[in-house]
Amino acid sequence: MQRAINLLLVAALSLAGIILPAPATVAQAGARDGVIVLKSRYSVDEAVSKIKGNVAEKGITLFDDIDQAALGAAAGNKVRPSRLILFGNPALGTTFITANPVAGLDWPVRVLVYEMKDGTVRVAYTDFDWIARRHGITSRGKEFKMASEVIKAVTEPVRQ
Repeated sequence: MQRAINLLLVAALSLAGIILPAPATVAQAGARDGVIVLKSRYSVDEAVSKIKGNVAEKGITLFDDIDQAALGAAAGNKVRPSRLILFGNPALGTTFITANPVAGLDWPVRVLVYEMKDGTVRVAYTDFDWIARRHGITSRGKEFKMASEVIKAVTEPVRQ
């Protein structure tokens, strides 16, 4: 629960422009939170469109596209463009859940595409090596490696 609260706080602070922007490319996730943040060369809508296109092209299931700015507006809050894309391959993702049911907190895969106060766009997701450590999963190395390759391929076209 605390991790979820921390992630929401990080996302909110980032959307508010309080956290300094991450470098254009990040080689590894933060040791504490496991979040990888990339700079995008596209608008939020364009980046989401490209990510969803890559997901479809790879035959991955798209579960949802949540427009957080629209939800905020409906609740009376002004939120800069922010969309959460949920996708995954059940055959791959559920292998993590069979290793540790609590890993279901991190499945399906989530990619957050959001606009910073300065207008730049970021793409964030949770590092799969970090997810493995978080859940103490040591028996799915090949699967975690595959998931890492997939998320890189899905987000590569939107990276700056």
